[in-house]
Order: sequence, then C-alpha cells, then structure tokens
Amino acid sequence: MKNIIKTLSIIFITSILFVGCYTPSPLYGTWTDNDGNKIQFRDDGNFSATIKDSSDNSINYEGNWATIDNVLIFNIVGENENYGRNTEWDIRGAMLSLTWTANNGTRILTLYHTAR
Repeated sequence: MKNIIKTLSIIFITSILFVGCYTPSPLYGTWTDNDGNKIQFRDDGNFSATIKDSSDNSINYEGNWATIDNVLIFNIVGENENYGRNTEWDIRGAMLSLTWTANNGTRILTLYHTAR
C-alpha cells in the first residue's frame, strides 16, 4: 500500500511540474498592420492569414505553423497546393516582424498584436 501511495505521489508531482512549466507561444493571437495584412496564430498549431500581393489584392492562406528558435515554419495548405515556407521572426514589444514569401512575391511585414 505504501508503494502505491508513493508511486501515485511521484506521478502527481511530475504531472504538476510539466503543467506548471508550460509557456504559451508569444505568437498566439491576431497580428495586423495598417495595410490590411493579417495573421492569426491559434494555439492548436493552425494559422490563417490575409496578405496583400504586389497588386494590392488580398490573398487568403491557411495551414499550420511551428517555430524552432527564431525560425517560423508555415505549412500552407490550399485546394490544389501544399507547400512550406520558412522565415525568421522577431517580436519587439507588441510588434512582429517577418518576411512573407508566396505567389512569387516577397513582403516584409511589421504586424501589431491586436488580439489574444
């Protein structure tokens, strides 16, 4: 009986440590700028984005995202396409800077955290 209580106590304490050490990503939430670009990072690893192209047309993107250090990895999923894009990201205060590359175009974005 003492061994069962000891084992359950160790499992309980270990579980508390893992849950207590969880740190949410600073990317979670909605990021927008004054030009109409918007990226929403969800805590389930999915994202949705509306990014203007060089002709000022808004293009919608969806997929999943992940980070490794300061590299942001987008896996963009569409009706007839599935491709990945990597970019360096930086957060300073409530501003997110990254380079968006898609549809043969590149945009340097500075987005503001507008919702969690």
